[in-house]
Amino acid sequence: MAVEAFDVVDLIHTKRDHGALTAAQIDWLVDAYTRGYVADEQMAAMTMAIFLNGMERDEIRDLTLAMIASGETLSFDGLGKITTDKHSTGGVGDKITLPLAPLVASFGVAVPQLSGRGLGHTGGTLDKLESIPGWRAALSNDEFYAQLRSVGAVICAAGTGLAPADGKLYSLRDITGTVEAIPLIASSIMSKKIAEGTASLVLDVKFGSGAFMKDPARSRELAETMVRLGTDAGVKTVALLTNMNVPLGLTIGNANEVRESVEVLAGGGPADVVELTLALAREMLALAGQPDADVETALADGRAMDTWRSMISAQGGDPDAALPSPRESQPVLAERDGVLVAQEALPFGIAAWRLGAGRARKQDPVHHAAGIDLLAKPGDTVVKGQPLFIMHTDEPARFDRAIEALTGAYRIGAVGDPVENGGPLVAGRVG
Repeated sequence: MAVEAFDVVDLIHTKRDHGALTAAQIDWLVDAYTRGYVADEQMAAMTMAIFLNGMERDEIRDLTLAMIASGETLSFDGLGKITTDKHSTGGVGDKITLPLAPLVASFGVAVPQLSGRGLGHTGGTLDKLESIPGWRAALSNDEFYAQLRSVGAVICAAGTGLAPADGKLYSLRDITGTVEAIPLIASSIMSKKIAEGTASLVLDVKFGSGAFMKDPARSRELAETMVRLGTDAGVKTVALLTNMNVPLGLTIGNANEVRESVEVLAGGGPADVVELTLALAREMLALAGQPDADVETALADGRAMDTWRSMISAQGGDPDAALPSPRESQPVLAERDGVLVAQEALPFGIAAWRLGAGRARKQDPVHHAAGIDLLAKPGDTVVKGQPLFIMHTDEPARFDRAIEALTGAYRIGAVGDPVENGGPLVAGRVG
């Protein structure tokens, strides 16, 4: 039996006592955990020590590199196109990837968007797209590269070969209360994105009620950490800090978010979804060498819609097919005249989850027709009896628990009362 280079208990003591791990220690730790030598309970102790005491910049870099080294990496050197990608830290009603990828690809760059599924109150891009009849998330490497060459945009599931250490570590963090640790979030996201091989990356780092990072200062710290990791690895990286105090757009769910995304691609859609789509597209195209790209025109003249239809068709989907409709719907009415002054993102995300739009465990099924359609946003004038939002589900027994989640989540005030929306949608830029 081979002698191990380090003793994991010694490394736990080092982090517990505010010390720093060397690159060799981190490399060994990640490898030993991936192959099962380090037990889950030992790595749980390590992640809690990191959560409580943090990591130095070199440690975060070395952790990221060790997770990349645990699996395969992709390369787009022979693609013949410049690559650029985007990652969002997740929120409520965040369907931006759907209109964004085809919009950016319509300018001749390649967008290799490896996406995930939702868990808890945050929706998953793959769950939304699977509302489209026939669409499939799993592509072979040959299909992946062929679609990038022909269409320019791919949104699909990441293979298990990319940063497998991160997949194992994320599952552990999810059940040990250490998801929010900035060193662990940053290394998790950036290990996969760097392994993916994109030349440039734009990060949408959210803060507020519906985000993992509630505090804007913590959101900025996370953004700065990830931008440094990307830059150090040779990936041109910038981040936008965006507001997730209020749900994004007018839909929360799966099929309804696809409908809203198509509206944006058709030149319409809610103003906030359009604003963030255009802001991220400008950043992605600037990093790809097109700082003067006219993204507004590409939405208006149908180029982005054409790319969307090609992207969906290439993955077996029918862009003209009817999307799932809910079996049951229930409106919630305004109890008085006035102005909608508050609409908190997190409770609406939880309510949509309870209606069946999300999952509590990775193996749970998603109800694609479930969700919430918002009929008013903060600042809108409303009258008594007017529907404020409509809940959708396939199982009417879910309505009561969804309503429970929304207690105090929205408020109607008098004309002139301050509106609680947390400020501008794009609150800052890093990089």
